[in-house]
Amino acid sequence: MESRKTGNAPAHFNVGDLVRVKDLPNLFYSRTQMYVRGVRGTIAARTYEDLLPEDEAWNRDDAQPEQFYIVRFRQKDLWDGYPFENDTLQTELPDRWLEPAGD
Repeated sequence: MESRKTGNAPAHFNVGDLVRVKDLPNLFYSRTQMYVRGVRGTIAARTYEDLLPEDEAWNRDDAQPEQFYIVRFRQKDLWDGYPFENDTLQTELPDRWLEPAGD
């Protein structure tokens, strides 16, 4: 499927910003992993803008594209008892799933 890169999607976050992944319900389909929901991470990169996978799954081709980001998480924040302090995991998330960490 072709990307809809319009340059019009607002970017609410910058590299280095602390964010928290919203804990939104799954309505049919989502690429947002359950283990990152509610967890604080850091914006590592702004990538591209496109439709959300949820909108594509529902054939909402006229939906507003959103900015996507690479978010870096400390693995010890993702899994209880994770033994290594400095290990990280990165994943791609759209703007709609992120909010300022606030702490």
